[in-house]
Amino acid sequence: MAGKTGTIVAVLAGAAVGAAIGILFAPDSGSKTRKKIKDGVSTKADEIKDKLAELTETVKSKFGHAKQDLESSLDSLVTSAKDEADDVIATLERKLEELKKGAKNAAKA
Repeated sequence: MAGKTGTIVAVLAGAAVGAAIGILFAPDSGSKTRKKIKDGVSTKADEIKDKLAELTETVKSKFGHAKQDLESSLDSLVTSAKDEADDVIATLERKLEELKKGAKNAAKA
């Protein structure tokens, strides 16, 4: 994800620099050139903001799904562990009862 962000920023920055250089070498007056540069920078800044907002939403949605999957997995794990603990306790209680009966029978004999 970080590689894509860097690539997008590099491409947009390159385009902005290229446009600025092209405008600087154009045969217009200084005021027109400055206006073109200002407009070009403003446009590129808006494009970068839009791309950043889009990237932010993409990351949020991916991490949102990951968070939901993690929460679901944890809930499942906790439920499973609780069921296993209940099974172990029930088995231990049965064994304890068997031992008590065996001790009573041994005491009688």
